[in-house]
Amino acid sequence: MPQPFDPTRVADIIGDSIATKQLLATNCANSIVAAGTVLCDAAATRNLIMFCGNGGSAADSQHLAAELVIRLRGNINRAAIPALALTVDPSIMTAGGNDIGFENVFARGVEAYGRPGDVLVAISTSGTSANVVNAVLECKKRGVRSVGLLGGSGGILAELCDASVIVPSSVTARIQESHILIGHIWCEMIEERLFPDMF
Repeated sequence: MPQPFDPTRVADIIGDSIATKQLLATNCANSIVAAGTVLCDAAATRNLIMFCGNGGSAADSQHLAAELVIRLRGNINRAAIPALALTVDPSIMTAGGNDIGFENVFARGVEAYGRPGDVLVAISTSGTSANVVNAVLECKKRGVRSVGLLGGSGGILAELCDASVIVPSSVTARIQESHILIGHIWCEMIEERLFPDMF
């Protein structure tokens, strides 16, 4: 029988999330900066930053694309930054799943939109999602760089991506919580690289 959700258990879960982020700060700060620099370089030349992932990672894709197209910080009235979540069009997703297989839907998006100099942020808590892996393989054909936002061992995507951050946890919820934090750090990096006079 599970423990009741009393304040002690809630505090333990929060503590686990904090501990994961402390590991992230200790072990992954360099990789966060390196991957963020790839994104900054693309944004500085008005190249497209694409995002893809499944489930919660699809939501993160949309969240981070919105932060770039609109803005991260409400007091910074800056120009839009080209970004696109490959997860947002139900007609494309369902047609792709039906006609070419769900494992190919994100690769098709890269084929449609990706150009040399663009970047794909490949989000996968396991690093093994077939449709995300196939999207990164499509990037390699097209001169599109790839950044992995991963967890656990990093899976195959850790080897395939040009740069990656692997959250040091095997718990999906803790990985996802860290992914959005990392994404926000990247958005801050991009904004300050592109619009230094606003900070």
